[in-house]
Amino acid sequence: MSEAIKSQGTCSERLIEENKCLQSLQVDSDNGVSMDILKEDVDELDRVSKANANHVVQNLMSCLKTLEDLGKQESELLSPCDAQRIKLQAEIFELEGRFTGDHECSNFLDSLDNFTSESEEELNSVKKALASRLRETLALKRLLDDVPTQTELIQYERRFSELFINIQDKHRQTRRYYATYNALLEIKDLTLKETSLLNSISSQFQDAIANSMSQMKLIESMEGILKGIQQKLDKVLLSHQEEQQVCNALKEKYAAATAEQRRCYALLKAFQEECAKNEKLRTQTST
Repeated sequence: MSEAIKSQGTCSERLIEENKCLQSLQVDSDNGVSMDILKEDVDELDRVSKANANHVVQNLMSCLKTLEDLGKQESELLSPCDAQRIKLQAEIFELEGRFTGDHECSNFLDSLDNFTSESEEELNSVKKALASRLRETLALKRLLDDVPTQTELIQYERRFSELFINIQDKHRQTRRYYATYNALLEIKDLTLKETSLLNSISSQFQDAIANSMSQMKLIESMEGILKGIQQKLDKVLLSHQEEQQVCNALKEKYAAATAEQRRCYALLKAFQEECAKNEKLRTQTST
């Protein structure tokens, strides 16, 4: 199309130049130029115009067809634009009609202010609800973070078992210390009593040798001391039997606790194996 327009332009330029030449020749004929030269130029012009007439007409027809197509496309493109323009103009007229009166304008501004205030209140309420929900979410997140995992629970269990064993050892050691202290304290009391008894016997023995009444008193006092010792011995034997019974009961409890401990160790081992299997399955399913 551009080549046709260019060729059309060149042909029109040629025609313009030839018209100018004709005009100049007419002026020269007025000044006495020969008419033969003019006729030759006219014949040449007719010949050139006839030779290029068909080509120019074809180019003009194609250009006209192209212009018609462009006009149709322009009308198709402008039709929605015109509709949009008409719609916008109608909206502009409507807005201008709204703002024509002061009363209507004030009512519109009041309604706009009310709508703005209501929107701000709604926004503030939504913000408050969002903040409360965020606080609840953070609290739940802290609780979830505080919940220990399975590995942490296993570590805690191991540490507690170790701590319990250490406490048991310290408790046994403390009980042994208290038992030793009580035994030594009883030995001390018995030693002091024995020493005082021997001292009293030694002091009364010299008097008892010289007098028969003193001998009887010494014998009676010795019998009383023997009875007291026998009663104390019976008491000690009774306490020994009670302690022996307590010891036997503790041995039975210890045996039961040992069996329970072994069972707990077996269960713990099985639980750890199951946890390891569970972790392995989780890793496989996640991958």
